[in-house]
Amino acid sequence: MSKAVRARLRFLVCRVRVRAARRDAGMVTSEYAMGIVAAVAFAVALYQVVTSGAVAAELQDIVKRALSAGT
Repeated sequence: MSKAVRARLRFLVCRVRVRAARRDAGMVTSEYAMGIVAAVAFAVALYQVVTSGAVAAELQDIVKRALSAGT
């Protein structure tokens, strides 16, 4: 393969990479907003589960067993 062909291929590969990076540079504001809303909704659901009576009792039981295991 000649040097000219290699240089042309290298140029084309670099150009494709640059174009791909420009197309998908990051999220737009609406995507950030949707991501934040989804994260908050997940946090609220997780908080509701953890503070429910059955789960809270189970977590307290686990902590009590862990603390009494050493004695």
